[in-house]
Amino acid sequence: MDEVAKPIVKIQNLRKVFRVGFWGRRVMAVDGVSLEVQRGEVFGFLGPNGAGKTTTIKMLMGLIYPTEGTASLFGRPIGDPSGKAKVGFLPESPYFYDYLTSREFLRFYGHFFGLLGTALDKRIDELLSLVGMTHACDLQLRKFSKGMLQRVGIAQALINDPELVILDEPMSGLDPIGRKEVRDLILRLKESGKTVMFSSHILHDAELLCDRVAMIMKGKLVACGHVSELIAGDTTHEVEMVIDRLLPEALERIKPLAGKVVLQGERVMVVLSSQQAVDQALEVIRSAKAKLVALTPHKASLEDLFIREAKGIQSAVGARVS
Repeated sequence: MDEVAKPIVKIQNLRKVFRVGFWGRRVMAVDGVSLEVQRGEVFGFLGPNGAGKTTTIKMLMGLIYPTEGTASLFGRPIGDPSGKAKVGFLPESPYFYDYLTSREFLRFYGHFFGLLGTALDKRIDELLSLVGMTHACDLQLRKFSKGMLQRVGIAQALINDPELVILDEPMSGLDPIGRKEVRDLILRLKESGKTVMFSSHILHDAELLCDRVAMIMKGKLVACGHVSELIAGDTTHEVEMVIDRLLPEALERIKPLAGKVVLQGERVMVVLSSQQAVDQALEVIRSAKAKLVALTPHKASLEDLFIREAKGIQSAVGARVS
C-alpha cells in the first residue's frame, strides 16, 4: 500500500479494564474499539463525558497500556519512539508551570526535541503568530485566560512540526469566543497539511470541523464514518418559519398545521414537519398579506445521531436489568 494511502492512526479491538475499589471490581472503560485516521483529515472522536475518549487517547499515546488489542502510529506500534516523534499532543487537563512566559514555556518544550538557538527562536515566533499569541509572548501563563492557555498549549503541541496533532477535549470549558479561536486554529492546521484528531463532547463544533467522526458511548464504538453519511444530510426533518404582521385570524389557520407556535413580540415563529404543511402555511401568509421573514429547514445533525444512539443504549441496558 502507498505510504500516503496508509492510515496514520490504526486502532484494532482496543480494550481497557480498570480495577477499582477495595475488591478490585473490573470496570470496562474501553470495549473493543477499532478505527482509523487517514492522512490530511480532521477526525473527531466524540462521546459524552466518561465514554472512554481520554482513555483511548492515553493508550494511543502510550501513557497507559491496553488490556487487549493493538494500536499504531504511522504504521509503527504505539511504543515505538519513531512514531511518536511525528505527533503533537495536548492532553485534556494540561498543567503548565504558570510563572513561565509563553516564550519561555515553548523554549522549554523545544529543548525536548533538540531545537536550539536561532532555529528554536524562529519556530517560537512562528507558533506564537499562528495561535495569535504574539502580543502575550512575555506575559506569565498565570495571567492567561482559559482560551489563551489552550492556544499556547496547541503551540506546544506543534513545536516539533508534527504530521499528526492529537487534541483531547481542546474546547472544554471555553466560552464561545475561545471555542471559535480553537476551531479556526484546527482549520489552519488542516490547511497547512496537518492531520488532526480531537476528542469532544461538543457536537456542533465537530460537525463544523470534521471530515469523519467516530462516536463512543460506554466504551463501545457506536458510529464511525463521514459526517454527511452519518447524519443523512439530505433529509429535512422540520422547517422553521418566522412571520411578521400576521393577523390573529390567519394565525388560527396556521396553528393546526404547526408542531410548535411561539409568539416573539410582533412576530410569530412556527415549526412545520411536512412539505404539505409548509405549502399550506405559505398560502395563508400570502392571502393574509403577512411578511415571511425567514424560512429555515432543519436537517439531521450529529446531535440527532448522538441522542438516538444514547437512547438505544439506555433501552438495551434497561432491557437487561428487567
